[in-house]
Amino acid sequence: MIKTDEYGITKTLAAFAAGLSYEDLAPDVVDWVKYLCLDFAGVTLNGSTTDSARTVVRALEAVGRSGPSVIVGTDKRALPEYASMANGVAFHSLEMDDVNNEASLHPGVVAYPTAMAMADIAPVSGREFISAVVAGYDVMVRLGRALNPAEHYGRGFHPTGTCGAFGAATIAARLLRLEGETFVHALGIAGSQTAGSMEYLAQGAWTKRLHPGWAAHSGIWAALLARSGYSGPTTILEGRDGFLQAYSGNPDASLVLKDLGDEYQVTRTSIKPHSCCRYIQGPIDCLLDLRREYGINPADVAEVRIGVLSAGMKIISEPFEAKNNPRSIVDMQFSMPFGAAVALTHGRASLEEYKDGMPEDPLVKHVMERVQCVTDPKLDAIFPKSWPAWAEVVTTDGRTLRSELTYPKGDPENPVTWGEMRDKFNLLSKPVISSERQREIIDAIDSLDQLDDVRQFASLLSTEQNRGD
Repeated sequence: MIKTDEYGITKTLAAFAAGLSYEDLAPDVVDWVKYLCLDFAGVTLNGSTTDSARTVVRALEAVGRSGPSVIVGTDKRALPEYASMANGVAFHSLEMDDVNNEASLHPGVVAYPTAMAMADIAPVSGREFISAVVAGYDVMVRLGRALNPAEHYGRGFHPTGTCGAFGAATIAARLLRLEGETFVHALGIAGSQTAGSMEYLAQGAWTKRLHPGWAAHSGIWAALLARSGYSGPTTILEGRDGFLQAYSGNPDASLVLKDLGDEYQVTRTSIKPHSCCRYIQGPIDCLLDLRREYGINPADVAEVRIGVLSAGMKIISEPFEAKNNPRSIVDMQFSMPFGAAVALTHGRASLEEYKDGMPEDPLVKHVMERVQCVTDPKLDAIFPKSWPAWAEVVTTDGRTLRSELTYPKGDPENPVTWGEMRDKFNLLSKPVISSERQREIIDAIDSLDQLDDVRQFASLLSTEQNRGD
């Protein structure tokens, strides 16, 4: 058990993150890192084909940022900090990346691109990679939950971007072997780079996808600057004008260090089975359950009522007119009415449904127009420890069908199995790499703790020598 001492929150958290050893990690923690790494590989490979990811690569090429680091899913390489940015964007583009419910943020989209890129700055073994990822997840999640997610979102901030800068700085500082005050300065420098505006929701813009990539870029530079002697505030978290006070009107600083070292936050991470915002996942599970149980014909849907968490209401349900008329893929990813409609119409909410033209499908449109979203104090009472949901479908013949859940599919309490994770990886990566390369990546991740050099794994995510079967 790590105890807070007179040095304060920032220094105590930095000491924990710097001192964490691979030998401290139980086998199940190592297994979690491998499991989430496979998710990173599959989602990022597919995400590399999106317009937003390709635009980042074009921008890097235009200004000559070539270097040694792999840009996943391409035959391009860039300077490490820019490769991490590109890979963070690609990983986040599909809305299928991992999430911590209690902090309401996506740790993997920052942690894995940062740790992989750092292998081109300093020697990184598989075990060092694993322990750095664990430390990065812990820092991000602890800060996210201390901010109070609903409060942080209410101020217009995306916690993946804001907390992500600290997570990336932690990973980069560890892999540069920074210690003591130098490590603390890396966090202090990262604190002036915490960005991520929720205004992307207004127009379906791509900027949310940039948030983890920019956090990775910022965190790497924070560590590099600290290594060279640049100073940052050593009270960046708890100070009067520090991160917690500046980014939340109701922070709980005690949650940063609560149970530090007793449970690693990487094991409290959820996987997304559906290609949309996490706040939509639980209700979709409920609607898919109703469709399977009762064979609902979408044409027979008279009304759909969905219980939505208050913290997500403005993100996925408001304004009503915009959410019922999504105009871009980003709009679709953050529209509860659209997610409900494709679930009831197609029996899934996969990448195939989140594509241009789908909102104009007559049956999808029919259902979407009949969706009502409401908040429920009973749901909010156990948030954010759990993200419960319920859904009701009223049919034209007068039936009211209801389904509810406490833990959406993909939560640690209702997990995606290793087999299901491999299926997700194979499905997502199939358009980009060969089946032989898929097997090589799975094998490399299975033996991640045995790798002497993480660049061996990174090279498998490149298409330089792989043109498909």
